[in-house]
Amino acid sequence: MKSPPVNPVLDAIPANLTVELDARKAALARAGRKLYDFGLGDPKEPTPPFLREALRAAVPEVSQYPSAAGTPALRRAVAGYLSRRFGVAVDPERQVVPATGAKESIFHLPLAFAGDPRRRKVVLPDPGYPTYEVGARFAGLEPVKVPLAAEGRFLLEPGALPASLLDETLLFWISYPHNPTGAVAPRDYLERVGRAALRHGFVVASDECYADVWFDAPPLSMLQVQVENVLAIHSCSKRSGMTGYRSGFLAGDRDVIASLRALRGHPGVASAEFVAPAATAAWSDDAHAAGRREIFRAKRDRFLAFFRAHGLHADASEATLYLWVRVPAGETSGGYALRLLEEGIVVAPGTAFGAGEGHVRVALVPTLEECDAAVEAWSRVRT
Repeated sequence: MKSPPVNPVLDAIPANLTVELDARKAALARAGRKLYDFGLGDPKEPTPPFLREALRAAVPEVSQYPSAAGTPALRRAVAGYLSRRFGVAVDPERQVVPATGAKESIFHLPLAFAGDPRRRKVVLPDPGYPTYEVGARFAGLEPVKVPLAAEGRFLLEPGALPASLLDETLLFWISYPHNPTGAVAPRDYLERVGRAALRHGFVVASDECYADVWFDAPPLSMLQVQVENVLAIHSCSKRSGMTGYRSGFLAGDRDVIASLRALRGHPGVASAEFVAPAATAAWSDDAHAAGRREIFRAKRDRFLAFFRAHGLHADASEATLYLWVRVPAGETSGGYALRLLEEGIVVAPGTAFGAGEGHVRVALVPTLEECDAAVEAWSRVRT
């Protein structure tokens, strides 16, 4: 019997996490070991009650197909959020597209623009969210991974790249606050990116899903610098504890949004109609996001104090719910992650995000009480 055809892109995509780490984690769980899982960014804090109530009240008697354009109320709520949070005015009818979470929209985004043989490059940060690369490859485009460094504040500088590359670039991914490092971007950096986009003709895809998880000053949106040639991506997942609801949005340049709207009806990507009222409520309220931020702050402070006391260091880690922790001298990311796992502590090796050797990512998703217990367990690991 012949083997079925396989898309070669599947073989080109690296695994998200170390295979050995996953296998050992599963074995420990089967053995009944207590695990403190800081691997996947899926917080355990309950979804705020008013959002759950909004969803329950909206479940219809008859289930029907949702609109890919989303409900008018949801688009207006998004526009209201952008105005309150960033001082940015957008037309909810022409500059906003709801999405089933950030991951789906990031994956599909290149498909709306691929086709110009002169623009085949997708510039993306390394380390970075793996779906940037995956979406580019499935769209038949060429990902160009640009190494980021702590010395450069983990900023993907367009001025450090050849002009010839930027002339061939279709999408230029930026991610601030940055996953996995938690770095934030200053205004002058965003201005440099914006000028480069206009000069070279590429679209800036700005992943801003962690814009409301910050600990010093509120991070900026790329839309505060310019809207032309810019697309911002936001999500209810971390801001509002709605990871399982799968709801987010894309907003920006009306011509870019028009292309996205034309695309999105074809794969049928649209949140369920009963999710829209919950998302509308989430984008209309800022108090719950502030409350969740304080919970993440308490967890972060607990770990940073522990790291200082035990000779560990977290680079950046200024926002998001992630800590980008240097492994002890002489260790590898995978090796240190496996040693932590022996004490029941699950972290993501930095290599899961590309050029992250020398670090592990700690996602502050367990409860504060579990974080305290994990710190005790971590203290038993030689550093």
